Amino acid sequence: MAAMDKNAPIENKTALVEYLASGCKPEQDWRIGTEHEKFGFALHNHGPLSYDGDGPTILKMLEGLQRFNWAPMVEEGYLIGLAREGATITLEPGGQFELSGAPLNNIHQTCAEVDQHLAEVKEVADEIGAGFLGLGFSPVWSLEETPIMPKPRYKIMRDYMPKVGRLGRQMMFRSCTVQVNLDFASEADMVKKFRTSLALQPVATALFANSPFAEGRPNGFLSYRGYIWGDTDPDRTGMLPFVFEDGFGFEQYVDYALDVPMYFVKRDGHYLDASGKSFRDFMDGRLDVVPGEKPSLKDWEDHISTLFPEVRLKTFLEMRGADGGPWSRLCALSAFWTGIFYDQQALDEAWELVKDWNEYEREALRRTAPTLGLKAPFRQTNLQAIAQKVLEISHNGLKRRARQNHYGENESLFLREMEEIARSGITPAEELVACLHGEWEGNLDMVFIAGAY
Repeated sequence: MAAMDKNAPIENKTALVEYLASGCKPEQDWRIGTEHEKFGFALHNHGPLSYDGDGPTILKMLEGLQRFNWAPMVEEGYLIGLAREGATITLEPGGQFELSGAPLNNIHQTCAEVDQHLAEVKEVADEIGAGFLGLGFSPVWSLEETPIMPKPRYKIMRDYMPKVGRLGRQMMFRSCTVQVNLDFASEADMVKKFRTSLALQPVATALFANSPFAEGRPNGFLSYRGYIWGDTDPDRTGMLPFVFEDGFGFEQYVDYALDVPMYFVKRDGHYLDASGKSFRDFMDGRLDVVPGEKPSLKDWEDHISTLFPEVRLKTFLEMRGADGGPWSRLCALSAFWTGIFYDQQALDEAWELVKDWNEYEREALRRTAPTLGLKAPFRQTNLQAIAQKVLEISHNGLKRRARQNHYGENESLFLREMEEIARSGITPAEELVACLHGEWEGNLDMVFIAGAY
């Protein structure tokens, strides 16, 4: 496929379809990209890190990390991120610190990347009196106490969120996730992986459930982050039932994305508020914030990055169903999905497991997993039994991939913690609640020690 000029005006829908299709690549070129977010806090009072000011701040973190050859990313005069060798460090709306890792060949490399990143973060954080917490939702701070990062797109989103759902601002400012981005070979391969991973996303939500606290007490959920996504914005979230319809492919996803209301248009480094407006109007040159202009592929990339379904299609597939957590589970999520996606037998077996699940069953699992975790019922069994089967499929897929470290171990070693969780049926969130009522003696401040990197 010819190289695309991302600044040229888009003339028709075909260009958008071709953009997604440009992600198809041969198996030898498949890569693994892992992203994770974490909460920064001040060691002296466990309060959230503001962007700037006295004491430990996000700005001091970003400035300090530049000693490790991270290049600054600046927007409208603010340092808002760092870049290095295919990876970036960026800020979520409430200051959640995100590493978007480089595309790598195997999970051993992914874990080495995460390990190096967390070591660099800890070095700077120790110097300024900060710590970082691996949870899916901020356990103590209220929305009002949570700082706002100086990224213009976040103001647009913050103002728009209450118009379309009750919990969008909670998602923006108080949640953290771990995600993995994986490749596909063809449209048919994309479709099979998209359908399989959408159906199984509640399994990841349950296995990685790690957000049982809010505003200083248990919130009644195991993955409060997962629950929040159910009432954020129905236009751009969810299980995408149309993906399972006959004839689904790149074009049908483009049609879906075109009908999702916009957030913004970026021009000359500035964000123009286009919230609620139509990308179809933009395609016709009828978007009032840039009258007469047609979008470029860069505009399209921006737009599809503001879609938040449980699995998101770009020129790769993003798995979006898991809570943030400790180092070991950042590696485990990538291993879990890589074992399914990057071995054909594993993908076939996983699809065979889920292919007769209907829309209502998939949605029911999405709704119950955040509350009941692995105890969520399904037909004549429960999510625990399904998780055990899926982990077996993934484990065997990783063994067949046979990507070994220098000790001769394959990538399945990164599933051990998840296999124990599935065997016990007890999620990380339930372990945290047990700690609160047991050894922590009701003192939730202990989570800043137990959950810190």
